[in-house]
Amino acid sequence: MDHQGRAAIQKAIREKRRESLKKKSKKGLFHIVFSRMFIILFLVFLQIVFLFFWFYRLSQASPYIYAGILVLELIIAIYLVNSETNAEIKIAWLVPILTVPIFGTLFYLFVKAQIGARLVGQRLRAEQISTRSFLPQNNKVWAKLKNLAPQTASLAEYIYKYGNFPVYEGGDARYFSCGEELFPVLCEELEKAEKFIFLEYFIVEHGLMWDTMLAILKQKVKEGVKVCFLYDGTCSFYLLPMNYRKEIEKFGIECRVFSQVRPVFTTVQNNRDHRKVLVIDGKVAFTGGINLADEYINAAERFGYWKDTAVQIRGEAVRTFTALFLQMWNMSGGDQERANYMMYMKETPEQGIPRSGYMIPIGENPLDKEQMAERTYSHILYTAKRYVHIMSPYLMLDTDMRTALTYAAKRGVEVHLIIPHIPDKWYAMAIGRTYQRELLDAGVRISEYLPGFVHAKSFVADDEQAVVGTANLDFRSLFLNYEDMVYFYGCSVAYEIERDFQATLADCEPVTPASLRREKWTIRLAGKVLRLIAPLF
Repeated sequence: MDHQGRAAIQKAIREKRRESLKKKSKKGLFHIVFSRMFIILFLVFLQIVFLFFWFYRLSQASPYIYAGILVLELIIAIYLVNSETNAEIKIAWLVPILTVPIFGTLFYLFVKAQIGARLVGQRLRAEQISTRSFLPQNNKVWAKLKNLAPQTASLAEYIYKYGNFPVYEGGDARYFSCGEELFPVLCEELEKAEKFIFLEYFIVEHGLMWDTMLAILKQKVKEGVKVCFLYDGTCSFYLLPMNYRKEIEKFGIECRVFSQVRPVFTTVQNNRDHRKVLVIDGKVAFTGGINLADEYINAAERFGYWKDTAVQIRGEAVRTFTALFLQMWNMSGGDQERANYMMYMKETPEQGIPRSGYMIPIGENPLDKEQMAERTYSHILYTAKRYVHIMSPYLMLDTDMRTALTYAAKRGVEVHLIIPHIPDKWYAMAIGRTYQRELLDAGVRISEYLPGFVHAKSFVADDEQAVVGTANLDFRSLFLNYEDMVYFYGCSVAYEIERDFQATLADCEPVTPASLRREKWTIRLAGKVLRLIAPLF
C-alpha cells in the first residue's frame, strides 16, 4: 500500500468518526430488553434462581441432609485453605460457603462437578504437545542470553519448561501507539499475503475497520491464499449474528467460533479467548490490545479517545504465534478437520532480519497451574533497577501482583501506572479504586488518562525490558482468559514504548489520596463489596 492508500484510510477514519458522533445516542429500553444479550443473561439468571431454590428445598428436606451439608461445608473449607488456589480466589469462595452454607457449599460442588472446562484443558494440552517439536529451544541462544542477562535467562528457562515458548535472538519489532497507526499497516501486510492468513480476535464488529479488512481477505481468497478466521463466542453474543460463521464461509474463508455463548449456565463459558493474533505467511505477526472494531482506530467514539497499542514482529519469533493460533484453531474445531502443523510451521523467516535483542512470545492458558502473564509482569517488577512504566485499563490485583508493585516502589524503583479517566465499566473502576490507596502509600504513582479510555496492556522497564500483549492487570486476564504477549529484552522497541508512555503521560493527571477521598461513598462501598467476588468473574 502506497502513501496515497494510507492517506485514504486515515481520511476514512476521520469521516467515520464524525459520522459516529452525529449518530451517537442511547439505546432505548425496548432495544435492551429484546436484545440477544439480555435474553441469554435472563435465561442464565433463571437457571441460577432455580439452583438456589433446589438447594434450599434439598436442605429443608431432612435435618440429616442439612447436617450433612454443614459437614460438607467444613470439608470444602479445609480443602480450599490447603489447596494451591490463589488466595483471593479462596476468599471469594469461602465467603459464600461460610456465610450462606447451603447455597455456597452446593453451588461450589455444582461448579466443580462440571467436567467441560477440564476436557477443554485436556484438548489444549494435547495440541501443545503436538507443536512441541516445532518450537525447539536453541540452546546457543539461551546460553548467550544467560551470559548477558542471567535473570532474564532464568525467566526464559521457566517459560520454555512450563509453557514450551522458546526465546529467540533478534527479529524486527515495530510498535504502534494507537489503532490509527496500526490499521493502514495491517491492510498493507494483508495485501502482501501469498500463502496463508490467520486471524484470532476477541471482538469483531462491522464498520470501517473490519469491512475494509474483510474486503482484502475476500480478494486474497480469490488469489489462492488460505484464510482462517477464529473469533471468540462473545462476538455473536451481542456484536455479530449467530450464524456469522456461515456468512463468512460463503466467501471461501474458513471460520470457527471459540466457545459459542449459549443460554446455559456452565463454567466452560467463563474462559474466553481474549487473544488478538494476526499471522501472515509465517513471516509477520501482530498482537496487542487492538481488536477489529471502529473504536479501536477511533473511527467511532466510546469513552472518549481510545488509547491502545500493538506490536508487529518479524523473524523466527513468528513461529510461536503460528503455533498459538493453530492450537486454538484445532481446539475450536470439534469434529472439523484439524490443521496440519507441518504445513504451516515449516515456513522459514524472512532473510536479513536484525539479530539484536531477544523476544519471547507467550500464550496464557487459564486451565493449567502456570500464570505466565502474571509471572512475566512480576519478573519485570522484581528485576527492574530504575523504573517500570505500565499502561492497563483495569487494576484488580491479587496479593502477588500487589506485592511485586509495592516492593519495587519501596526499594526505590519508579513504578508508574497509567489507567483510564473514563472507564468502560463502572464496577471495574470501583474495584480498582480499592487498591489504589495501598499502592500510593507504598510510593507507586498512578495517573489517569484524561482524554478517554486506556485499553493498552504494556510494561517497560529500564529501556531494556518490555511487554506488549493482551493481558490486563485483572483476575480475568491473569487467571480466566486465554491471552498472549511478547516479552522483549534488549530490543529497540523498549525505547519506543517508553517514549509513548511519556507522551501519554502529558495528557494525564495524578491520582492522589485527596482525589480518592473525593470519590462518592457509593462507589467506594460498591468497590469494597464487589472486590470479594471479583476473582471469580
